[in-house]
Amino acid sequence: MAHASCWALLICVLWVLLLRLVPPPVTWAMAEQVREQGEVERTWKPLSAISRHMPLAVIAAEDQLFFAHNGFDIEAMRKAIRHNEHSNRKRGASTISQQVAKNVFLWPGRTFLRKGLEAWFTLLVEGLWSKERILEVYLNVAETGKGRFGVEATAQRCFHRSAAKLTAPQAALIAAVLPAPRRFNACAPSAYMRKRQAWVQRQMVQLGDLIDPVERERLRKEQDRRGFRRKH
Repeated sequence: MAHASCWALLICVLWVLLLRLVPPPVTWAMAEQVREQGEVERTWKPLSAISRHMPLAVIAAEDQLFFAHNGFDIEAMRKAIRHNEHSNRKRGASTISQQVAKNVFLWPGRTFLRKGLEAWFTLLVEGLWSKERILEVYLNVAETGKGRFGVEATAQRCFHRSAAKLTAPQAALIAAVLPAPRRFNACAPSAYMRKRQAWVQRQMVQLGDLIDPVERERLRKEQDRRGFRRKH
C-alpha cells in the first residue's frame, strides 16, 4: 500500500512538472463539449502573446488576491460558506489556481474525493509552477463560450482580433463570461453582462497593473503602509 502511494505521488508530481513546460493537450470539459458540439475552438497562446489587459481582467473578476495567496483564499471560502447556508444561489470561492487544478487534472463533480484531489493538485501547481504559468494555462483552458476554450478563441470569434490586441473593455467582457460561459456570450452581451463588464473594468483600475512585478511590489508596500497607519 505504501509502495503504491509513493508511485501515485511521484506520478502526480511528474505530471504537474510536465505541464509546467508543455500545454495541456485536453481537459475533461473540452471532451464534454466535443461530444455535445462535435468540435471545440481552441488556440494556445503564450502569456507574452496575450494582451496585458486579459490576465488583469480575470484577476479582477475571479481572484483579486491571486498574487498574495498560496492557492486558497480562506476568507472567501468562509464568506461563501456563510452565504450558501442562507441562500439557494450557491457562491463559489475557487481561486484561479484551484480552477486550473480542477480543469486540467480532474473530472467534474462535487465528491469529497474530487475536492481532496483538487486541493492536492492546487498545492502542487502553486509549488511547482510560477504564478505567470498558472495564469498562462488558465487563459488557455478556461471555457470562454459555448464550445470555446481559451481567450484566443473568443477574441477571434467575438472581436475578430487576436488575444494580443484585446482592449481593456474587451478583456473585461471575456472575464465577465467566466462564471457561466455556456449561458453568457461575449459575442452578444446582455444588459447584465454589460453591467458586469463595467464592474470588472472598475476593479481593474483599482487594482493597478498587478502583472508588472515592480508595480505589484510598489502596491504591496503601499497597502502595508496604509495598514500600519490604520493600526496606529
